[in-house]
Amino acid sequence: MYTIKQLRRKKDMSQSQLAEEIGVSLRTIQLYERKDANIPIKNLTKIAEFFDLTIAELYLNEVNDMGEAYTKKQPFTKHGSVFYPLSHGKYLVMAPLVLVEWNKKYIENLKEDSVKNPFQAGFIVDFLNEGPHRVFEVSGDSMNGPTLDAIPNKAFVLALETKKETLTKNDENLWNRPYILVCSDRIICKQLMGFNRQTNALQCHNLNTSPEYQDFEVSMDDVLQVFRIMKKQI
Repeated sequence: MYTIKQLRRKKDMSQSQLAEEIGVSLRTIQLYERKDANIPIKNLTKIAEFFDLTIAELYLNEVNDMGEAYTKKQPFTKHGSVFYPLSHGKYLVMAPLVLVEWNKKYIENLKEDSVKNPFQAGFIVDFLNEGPHRVFEVSGDSMNGPTLDAIPNKAFVLALETKKETLTKNDENLWNRPYILVCSDRIICKQLMGFNRQTNALQCHNLNTSPEYQDFEVSMDDVLQVFRIMKKQI
């Protein structure tokens, strides 16, 4: 992001000094200062905190500093997420973040109908979707693989909540897609292949072809929430 270079220069810092403050290599900072940089959420959070900004403010500064058309529209909140209108019809969505360490607490709060989450993460989206958004940190390598569809361990995914009942319909557009399943005892990331009416279960597929990752079914009775994955950050 160009704004990182501008903020660094205002502090009269070298790239090496910033790299040391953030805990990354010089080469990493050089890559981050490019316009098309893909910065992981954890490092983006460190950078924002170092410059005493929010992630949203980093993105908004980016739009201004690059001299692009900037919309004066105000951010708005919807389903617990904050949406910041950007140029060219895009939005920065700051959605509740569910870290791996927060999974158990998230499920407990969900069962008590009192979902509280102190974390947020940002994604740029091309259009608005109806429904609650969440960002989940993926645990494990069951969805890792050699293709572009891979979702490796510690990746972050932006997901849109989908009604459970939708997955019981015979709609082919629902399948062969990655989802987050919030179950009664765990949160998992899987590719859903279909719905088994006889067992009332979702058919889950792993992208990792190693023998230890076998496909399986999850009973719909065990599923508390379903989220369709929209974007990912690795």
